[in-house]
Amino acid sequence: MSVIHQLQNNKRSMEQTRIQTQPMPELKAGEALMRISRLALTTNNVTYAAFGETPHLRYWDFFPTSDAEWFHMPAWGFAEVVESTVEGLAKGERFYGFWPIASHLVMQPVRVSERGFYDGAEHRLALTSAYNQYQRISTDAAYRAESENYQMLLRPLFITSFMLADFLEDNGFFGARQIVISSASSKTAYGTAFCLQDNPTVRLVGLTSPTNSDFVQGLGCYRQTLGYDQLGSLDPSVPTLYVDFSGSTGLRHQIHAHFKGTLVHDCYAGSAQNQDYAELDQTLAGPQPQPYFAPYQIKKRNADWGAAEVTRRFNEAQLAFIARVSDAQQPWMQVNEHAGLEAAQALAESLIKGHINPLAGHAVALD
Repeated sequence: MSVIHQLQNNKRSMEQTRIQTQPMPELKAGEALMRISRLALTTNNVTYAAFGETPHLRYWDFFPTSDAEWFHMPAWGFAEVVESTVEGLAKGERFYGFWPIASHLVMQPVRVSERGFYDGAEHRLALTSAYNQYQRISTDAAYRAESENYQMLLRPLFITSFMLADFLEDNGFFGARQIVISSASSKTAYGTAFCLQDNPTVRLVGLTSPTNSDFVQGLGCYRQTLGYDQLGSLDPSVPTLYVDFSGSTGLRHQIHAHFKGTLVHDCYAGSAQNQDYAELDQTLAGPQPQPYFAPYQIKKRNADWGAAEVTRRFNEAQLAFIARVSDAQQPWMQVNEHAGLEAAQALAESLIKGHINPLAGHAVALD
């Protein structure tokens, strides 16, 4: 193939997309050409795009385009080495990691090891290290060939869920006796609930839209499921921790007003449905929203437990979660496969507009 195909989004209007082509460059010393074969598209990608300019996230900067008004929406998935000038990377090797929605990517692999490599491209050096790491499937203890779709759909979400649950437990739930979780039907939200469901310290309450209530109730990991309009039925005297996956300013104000004096912590875990960011709001009663960022807790636990133990615990939990989500008798997710960049384009536009079925997971095959 003599060109690279790329799906790009407009920075000022994310729902505006285009497919661009550019010449395939000749590899320089220290570079490798990867063919992107399979990607997951979820609301997680919309969150990445929405926070593209946020200083500590900078998702627009991972895969810059030649046009400053357009960006690549990043996605998790798999790619193979097509050509390499780097020792330790063989043609045909398959890697899991963070990619642009595109046919190919030229990378500068560094710190090549049995585990994988890091992209050492200069523009990525100041970006969050966790997103620059690429895992060889041949040495990934949690990799299962038959579960590739579930791995790429759930691992990046579940690492957030797993570390968020650990963060909350690590802080004694800030003294709360119940946790109220918004956008409870989102995969990251119910992944968090899955990790916390057996903890006797707190009671889990899922808030969701009426159309998703039956789905959330059927998950079985929330003690109680309520529609957003039923928030007032909760006892306001109970010390409460709010985990915000919705990003809704209006809901946040309702939570703070209802639990005035008993809201112990407002954890802003990301936006499932819009681009609203939990910025400082002096009109809020109680604690200000505190953004949660998984790499910070990973760094802490790497220091506490060691990286190998963090990986072992995560792999164990991830495999249990995938087994539950993919249970043929009562699946929590049904995977829909799409083929090609045009299909990815239509799907991305749909996700940005909020057309989301909580039962659906979307995998895009680009090869």
